[in-house]
Amino acid sequence: MTRKIVNFSLHLELIFGIVGVCYLERKEVMGQILLILLLQLIYVPVLTLRTIMLVKGRTVIAGALGTVETLIYIFALGVVFRDLTTLGMIVYALGFGFGILIGGFIERKLAIGYNMIQVHTQDFPAELIQVIRDNGFGVTHYQGQGRDGIRYRLDVLAARTRMKILRNLVEEYEPKAFLVAFDSVDFKGGYMLKGLKRPQ
Repeated sequence: MTRKIVNFSLHLELIFGIVGVCYLERKEVMGQILLILLLQLIYVPVLTLRTIMLVKGRTVIAGALGTVETLIYIFALGVVFRDLTTLGMIVYALGFGFGILIGGFIERKLAIGYNMIQVHTQDFPAELIQVIRDNGFGVTHYQGQGRDGIRYRLDVLAARTRMKILRNLVEEYEPKAFLVAFDSVDFKGGYMLKGLKRPQ
């Protein structure tokens, strides 16, 4: 009877030991999965911002972000390849996709750089021109010949942080106007007012 009790106790300890090992292994795997996801959610936004800074000509900031990006990338690959699993690869890919969304959101919030905005109207927008100038933007207007007659174009250079203000003015005073915006990498001289200044 005593031997049976001892054997039962040994079997019970063995079962609990196996369950404990499985639990610890599963916990470690989940920890690695969460770490991979977190690294991707940091790495991809940094990559996005580094690319944008490089395009905008801010090479010093781009270089610093590139250094951080590389460190995170190497560390993340080390975690993935240390215990390569299908789940790990899926999480790595999902993290990349979500990271792009986060990077795009951050870039829109930062609104780095300037835009050249062209506003095309059928009639001469004298009131709109005055309102745009009253709001601190510089405006240059042109007259051209379209398919159906004379058309007018306004050129406005503004910080991206003020694009919404300008768009609202155009929609209020010239709702039928055609508006198009281009990225301005560099510029020199011209009529500079607060339309080019980032809010403090």
